[in-house]
Amino acid sequence: MGRLRAVVPKAPEKSTDLRRATANAGLTARACDPDMSLNDAVSRALEALRTPDGAASLSSVIGPSGLNVGQDGRVFVALAIAPEQASVWAPVRVCAEATLRALSGVTSAHVTLTAERPASAPPSNPVATAAQPKLEGLAQVRHVIAVASGKGGVGKSTTACNLALALRRLGLTVGVLDADIYGPSMPKLFGLKGQPEIVSGRTLRPLEAYGCKVMSIGFVVDAGKAMVWRGPMVASAITQMLRDVAWGALDVLVVDMPPGTGDAQLTMAQATPLSGAVIVSTPQDLALIDARRGVAMFRDVGVPILGIVENMSYFVCDGCGKRHEIFAHGGARAEAAALGVPFLGEIPLDLDIRQRSDAGLPIVVTDPDSAAAQTFLAIAGTLDAALGGQAVSPTRRS
Repeated sequence: MGRLRAVVPKAPEKSTDLRRATANAGLTARACDPDMSLNDAVSRALEALRTPDGAASLSSVIGPSGLNVGQDGRVFVALAIAPEQASVWAPVRVCAEATLRALSGVTSAHVTLTAERPASAPPSNPVATAAQPKLEGLAQVRHVIAVASGKGGVGKSTTACNLALALRRLGLTVGVLDADIYGPSMPKLFGLKGQPEIVSGRTLRPLEAYGCKVMSIGFVVDAGKAMVWRGPMVASAITQMLRDVAWGALDVLVVDMPPGTGDAQLTMAQATPLSGAVIVSTPQDLALIDARRGVAMFRDVGVPILGIVENMSYFVCDGCGKRHEIFAHGGARAEAAALGVPFLGEIPLDLDIRQRSDAGLPIVVTDPDSAAAQTFLAIAGTLDAALGGQAVSPTRRS
C-alpha cells in the first residue's frame, strides 16, 4: 500500500478533465469484445479511468481484494488513497461508479474511498475524537446500539437479530446494520436475498423483513467471496453503510459489530454517538476474558455499556427435561457484577433457535411465546428502559 501513496494527486484544473476521462473509459467499454468476461470488462474500464492528476489509472490504486465482481453483476471497488486527498478524489469516485454502471452486465456498482494513515502517525488520542456529529444518513435515528463480542462464535449475530425484532415487537421502529464485514449474517438470519435499490445518487434503500430495515455488505458481494480487507477498508465500508443508506426515521438502529476490538468499533464510535453497547458472551472463562476486553474498549471511547448477555447459558434436554450447563453457567452475570455493568439475561442453548435462524425465521417473530423468545423480549424491555422508555402500548405492537 505504501507505493500507492507515492502519487499525490492534485485537483483537476478543469471539469473537462473528468469528462474526458469518462469518455475514454466509455470508448474502452464500447470497444470491448462481446465475449469478454464481465471481470475483464470492469478491469479494462478502471484501467482507462485516471487518477485526479491524470498520472496513473484507477487500477493502480486498487488494493488487495479491492475489486469484487459478483456473478450477478454487482461490482464493488475500493480505491486506496491518501487521507488528505478525499475531497479531490470524490468526483473521480462518482465518475467511476457511473462508468461501471454503464457497462453491459453490471447490475450495480459501488466505489468507495479507503485511506490508510502511516503507522508512525496514529491518532494521538482516539478517545478525544470519539464524540462526533451524526452522519447525515442517521439524522432521523434516535438511538444507535452496538451489539458486540470480544470473540467470534458466541452467537452475537443471532442475538442482535432477535433483540432488534424484540424491540420491534415493543412498538419501536428499528433498523439493523450488519457491520460484520468479514462474516455478514443478517441476510441469512432475516431470510433476505437480492440487493438494495438506489434511491438517489449513491443512497441505497435498505431491505426489509419482519418490520425491520436491514443493510448488510452481504447484499452487495457474493456470499462465497472472502473479504480480505485491512482495517481502513472495513472502516470505510461501515461508514458508507451508515452514511449512504436511507434509514429514515428510526427509534433504534441495532448494529451487529464484528467480533474483537479495533478499527470497526472505533469507526462506529467516531462516526456517530452510540447510545450504548451490548456485550454478548458465553459463560466460560475463555469467552469472558474477551468480553472483558470489549467492555474496556467501549469504555475507552466513551460508549456506555448497556449490559452483558449470557448466551448458550444452559441446555434443557427435550427427552428427559434435565438442565445441562455445557459451557458452565453464571460467568457473565458474575463478570457484569465485577465490572459494574448491568446483567441483561440468560439465553439458552436451544435447538429451535438454531433451526429457525438457519431458515431465516427468527424465534422472536415465529415463536414469540417460547421461553427463548420471552427472554429476548425481556432483554429488549430492559434496553428500552435504559434508552428512555420509548416503547408504545402492547396493543400497538406489530
